[in-house]
Amino acid sequence: EFNIEKLRKMILNGPEKYPGANYVIDPQGRRIRLMESNKENIANMLDIGWTVERHLLDGDIVLFNRQPSLHRMSIMAHRVRVMPYKTFRLNLAVCPPYNADFDGDEMNLHVPQTEEAQAEAKILMEVQNHILSPRYGGPIIGGIQDHISGGYLLTREGAYFTKYEVEQMLMFAGVDVKELPKPDKVENGIEYWSGKTIFSLLLPKDLTIWYRNKLCDDPSQCEPIEKLIEEKLVPSEEEIRKVATDGFVYIRNGKLLSGAIDKKAYGREDGKILDVIVREYGVERARQFLDQVTKLAIWVITHKGFTTGIDDEDLPDEAKARIREIIMEAEDKVQRLIEAYKNGELEPLPGKTLEETLESKIMAVLSEARDNAGKVAEKYLGMNNHTVIMAKTGARGKILNITQMAAMLGQQSIRGKRLYRGYRNRVLSHFKPGDLGARAKGFIVNSYKSGLSPQEYFFHAMGGREGLVDTAVRTAQSGYMQRRLINALQDLKVDYDGTVRDPTGIIVQFRYGEDGVDPMKSWGGKTVDVDRVIMRTLIKLREKG
Repeated sequence: EFNIEKLRKMILNGPEKYPGANYVIDPQGRRIRLMESNKENIANMLDIGWTVERHLLDGDIVLFNRQPSLHRMSIMAHRVRVMPYKTFRLNLAVCPPYNADFDGDEMNLHVPQTEEAQAEAKILMEVQNHILSPRYGGPIIGGIQDHISGGYLLTREGAYFTKYEVEQMLMFAGVDVKELPKPDKVENGIEYWSGKTIFSLLLPKDLTIWYRNKLCDDPSQCEPIEKLIEEKLVPSEEEIRKVATDGFVYIRNGKLLSGAIDKKAYGREDGKILDVIVREYGVERARQFLDQVTKLAIWVITHKGFTTGIDDEDLPDEAKARIREIIMEAEDKVQRLIEAYKNGELEPLPGKTLEETLESKIMAVLSEARDNAGKVAEKYLGMNNHTVIMAKTGARGKILNITQMAAMLGQQSIRGKRLYRGYRNRVLSHFKPGDLGARAKGFIVNSYKSGLSPQEYFFHAMGGREGLVDTAVRTAQSGYMQRRLINALQDLKVDYDGTVRDPTGIIVQFRYGEDGVDPMKSWGGKTVDVDRVIMRTLIKLREKG
């Protein structure tokens, strides 16, 4: 009786008008298709006991899946939000568990029909219950790409926002605050809030955590603040701000006092802040935090502008000259090694022949040359370069990708060795037979930006082919291995006494995993994070005096 009128309206809307219905099932179990000709008649006949197959409405529970389903988070329960057009849309933070991207992926949507199925999906499969992965006990759902770059732009040193901007971004992110905190500075009569202050509004008020983030590549920049915390445990805000650095995150009582936000804050696998919020404040609070922080990051990145083009890889002339020097030094070293080998002066490494020793020493020299060229490029491009921001914060790519775009590609290898197959005594016919030099065996001195020579392009294709073959072979091998594992383990279960048994009651393991710990509830494999427990206790005691 409570929903008969609503469903009658849906039947009258029919299959074409939303929200409508496609079929009805009468008490005898006959499935009747709704059409223009019969919908009014059926609407009048509708009575208690009939079933109406209606259109989906906002808030309905559905199961969403992307194949290949390799772990349990490949199918999760979502709430429907009906939108125009015919593509599925999902929150970006949920892409990692599905391994989904937007280059043509197809996904499946299943609609549980009974109340029991819907309740089961809601309790067991809702997205927020799967923020922590059962594989490594860390977050698998988290900020990706723009969320991380935006988080960095928001919280880096020197990021300030006007009152209008702060109100706009908090409204966009759905953050409910009764009043804004005090502004961090006033210039020419205009109030400014730092990004750190705004970020702090999203955190639980008693959250305390500190860690080195991805930006701390030079330990010396993080040591002063670490020493201060070691000495005082609860230093004052002024003391922290004096030694604050983007590379070290320090949050006390829900206030971000030092450090910029990057992948280590709320990214997948690394997200320390997200991890602590899930465990200490529950999944609902974690869902709220992730929702708000990703929207905040999107607002910042949209309004401040963040783009990357080919001129992001432009290096000044002195950087190019330094890279050329590095290449010449490396080629000289390789030549000296080859001469030592030919003159019988090369000492073989333990367990290796002379040839293997020569190859491994040459590989080491050329690999060091590429790394040094990368450091030069990184130094000259700097942290205002958007490509560098993406690599350093963990949003996308690595410094190696920037090295290859801006400085040089370096040595191409197959199975960890220099290129050795091709023509007799040489890889390509462009080189003399028996030439052991760097360039003859696949050392590429150009970058993607400067462009490869024909020989280099050929070497690069040889190195790149290994990746393609490897991907195809690995997929088949891991798929078959998973299948054998599932067949072998499918009827084992953990009993109420903590043992693992087969259906006949035979014990396979006395304690599940030898320690009885659910990986999802472990701290990255550890039963409990002892350091964190001690730290929280000490801080509480210190604050009480």
